Amino acid sequence: MSTLRVTAEVLTVHDHPNADALELAQVGLYRAVVAKGAYRTGEAAVYIPEQSVLPAGLIEELGLTGRLAGGNQDRVKAVRLRGELSQGIVCRPEALTDVDLLRAAKDGTDFAERLGITKWVPPVPTSMSGDVESAPGLLPWVDIENIQRYPDIFAPGEPVVLTEKLHGSACLLTYAADGERVYVSSKGFGAKSLALKENPRNLYWRAVRGHGVAEVAARVAERLRARRVGVFGEVYGAGVQDLTYGADGRRDTLGYAVFDVSVEVGGAVRWLDAGEVVELVDGELPLVPRVFEGPYDIARVLEAASGRETVSGRGLHLREGVVIRPVRERYSPVPGGRAVAKAVSPAYLTRKGGTEFE
Repeated sequence: MSTLRVTAEVLTVHDHPNADALELAQVGLYRAVVAKGAYRTGEAAVYIPEQSVLPAGLIEELGLTGRLAGGNQDRVKAVRLRGELSQGIVCRPEALTDVDLLRAAKDGTDFAERLGITKWVPPVPTSMSGDVESAPGLLPWVDIENIQRYPDIFAPGEPVVLTEKLHGSACLLTYAADGERVYVSSKGFGAKSLALKENPRNLYWRAVRGHGVAEVAARVAERLRARRVGVFGEVYGAGVQDLTYGADGRRDTLGYAVFDVSVEVGGAVRWLDAGEVVELVDGELPLVPRVFEGPYDIARVLEAASGRETVSGRGLHLREGVVIRPVRERYSPVPGGRAVAKAVSPAYLTRKGGTEFE
């Protein structure tokens, strides 16, 4: 899940191909439908991204009462308006009338707190919850930003790997060689340095034990002489999310696929290169499908994000999207951390009856 930032952005305005009274305001590679004439190219406005939860007063001010997603009709979600995908909200809130938005855009000012906007936190089903304990030694996951918001994370032509993004629930496992301790957590609990106590009914522990993840992590630790090994995988199947990939999560056939591995060696934590993950884990644990390896091209990335999934081998569902990584792990000043991003399928974003448990 990406971080929440509500920022001022310089807009590029396009015609709406199917509506005379509407236009498309572009932020990064996102486009949001706006009223015609409300904004001009080169002007700045506030961009409220998807998964934002808006306070009632702002919803009323923007004329969006009853038009947003969620049980409280207060969550921003991607929609199609007159055939065009609209992602996020472009606006100029009254609370910011005293703000120079062009300067704020240059400075990267975050207005989320000032506007009372928070990030939507998905519900946690009973099977994904449980008793927790403090786990300061848990190797953390990182937020992945959307490439459409930050298209400059990668340079054109840079060698990258695209892997399929699965719609399940992220399982964080840390193996600590000292004492051979195993920590298992979810993305939400892991962000708070909490681990789930072992329970045979818990979704994540079932996946870890069923696929022998801890044993593989121990072998990686021995081979690399690592103090800690983090194995990050997606648990999926019926009873997990609406896209099941043919796995019956309500029984013992939970789907599981590794998407990342990190290690602590010599006191430093690093992410393994994509090739290292394949070398160390492939054949012992399932890996997320690799979609493409080659020079970075944003058009190719966005094309690869759509279509049918390949996990089931039968194309049962639409594809959620892809995750983009450099062939060689590196830092990026754009997100201020690891160079990694996601691209999400428009069809996935606008599907009906989808679940978004964390």
